[in-house]
Amino acid sequence: MTTYQLRATNPAKTRVDALVVGVVKHEDGPRVAAGGEAVEKAWGRKFRPLLASLGVTGKAGEVHKIPTNGTISSSLLVLVGLGEDTDQVAVRRGAGVAARSVPNAASVALALPAESPELVRAVTEGFRLGGYTFTTYKQSSDSSAPGTVTVLSDAARKSEVSDAFEAAQVLADAVATTRDWVNTPPGDLRPPAFAEAVEEAAHAVGKGRGRTKVKVTVHDEKSLAELGCGGILGVGAGSDAPPRLVELSYAPKNAEAHLALVGKGVTFDSGGLSIKPAQGMHDMKSDMAGAAAVVQATLAIAALQLPVQVSTFVPMAENMVSGSATRPGDVLRMYGGKTVEVLNTDAEGRLILADALVRATEAKPDVILDVATLTGHMVLALGDRVGGVMGADDVVAGVLAAAEVAGESHWAMPLPESMTERVRASKIADLLQHDWNRMGGGLYAGAFLQEFTEGMPWAHLDIAGPSFHSGSPYGHVTVGGTGFAVTTVVEYARSLASA
Repeated sequence: MTTYQLRATNPAKTRVDALVVGVVKHEDGPRVAAGGEAVEKAWGRKFRPLLASLGVTGKAGEVHKIPTNGTISSSLLVLVGLGEDTDQVAVRRGAGVAARSVPNAASVALALPAESPELVRAVTEGFRLGGYTFTTYKQSSDSSAPGTVTVLSDAARKSEVSDAFEAAQVLADAVATTRDWVNTPPGDLRPPAFAEAVEEAAHAVGKGRGRTKVKVTVHDEKSLAELGCGGILGVGAGSDAPPRLVELSYAPKNAEAHLALVGKGVTFDSGGLSIKPAQGMHDMKSDMAGAAAVVQATLAIAALQLPVQVSTFVPMAENMVSGSATRPGDVLRMYGGKTVEVLNTDAEGRLILADALVRATEAKPDVILDVATLTGHMVLALGDRVGGVMGADDVVAGVLAAAEVAGESHWAMPLPESMTERVRASKIADLLQHDWNRMGGGLYAGAFLQEFTEGMPWAHLDIAGPSFHSGSPYGHVTVGGTGFAVTTVVEYARSLASA
């Protein structure tokens, strides 16, 4: 297990196996980023010619390794390109690249830009997450992670900087656990098992003197039937693993605001009777990424002891094919009484979220956020690295501001009245779940969810694209589950506390 520490020592005199320094791209040639000045000074006039001979440009993601031969106390100098800027996003990504560039180093020091609490957090989170691996199912899982990682900052002794360093580790743990859950094979994390994992995680956070516990309530299939949660039961009807609704409550005595969170927890999505093509199912274990994100965000808020009450609602179901599965043409009665005509069983996420959203409104929060891998339409619109946000204008603006601090990419999407008209077009029920009109399908899904928010301040985060990464690692994002939205939700909660 890696130990992280924050120090205000001279990087050139820090004795470690590998020292990481940032390089910035500039029209006059590459320049050493803040934090690495002492290293450049130790090399003297030879440093810039050395960079030129190695072909260093400072381009983001670029890595060069230089044996130091005693010029500095570290055995190896690792130069990481940061691009043209040294803001939080660039530094977080650079630190992530660095984490994958120092295998087998027992000790690493990070001399990246870290003169502020925000940058210290970016360095710490980036390195922690960039080095993430999921090895639970590998026969040999020997880790090449360093034993000690030292974040170097001249401001290390300032309380706000050390607080940011500690908070970064809490957030990195939350994102890493979200990734673990998303990466777990779907046969091993069906709704009952997922609910148990959430219970265990919540109880662990509540341990410790003076901590406010996170209370957990799990509704099984019998309780869901008694409540009348037709959406959750309808989606889970085709599976022999019954659905669940997990509710978390964090209520500190000094709460300054009340936030409700809802997360889509479809542990595997076959599409139901509107079955997906085989190649469309490969990554469907990730269809519970929204649920994982809001649970871990809740637990991070509790671990950080933010003065915000949080009520979290996590519907869990497995969307499978069987004789008992919901059929296209069926009508489901949702929690709260509204009826929904189902035309596409592969648009199941909105059905389980609807029940949970009504439950959330009953908690009377100040704001509701739901997070879901909801639509392929949003991926087509924004790509696989940007999430869509829609809802009340002020809430959407708050989410986007929080995302900027968190270093995640979200984009505001509209909810036009024409979408509400389409959602209400059923001839036999109150609402139409899906209308097979491909135009604006992601907005249609948001308009459907809006029908269950009782007009309360609300925003919907569609993370279908950025929640799972199938390509090569980039920045602090590794292959598989990304943990997207965890840090944005925590930052939004923090903004409520400081409002």
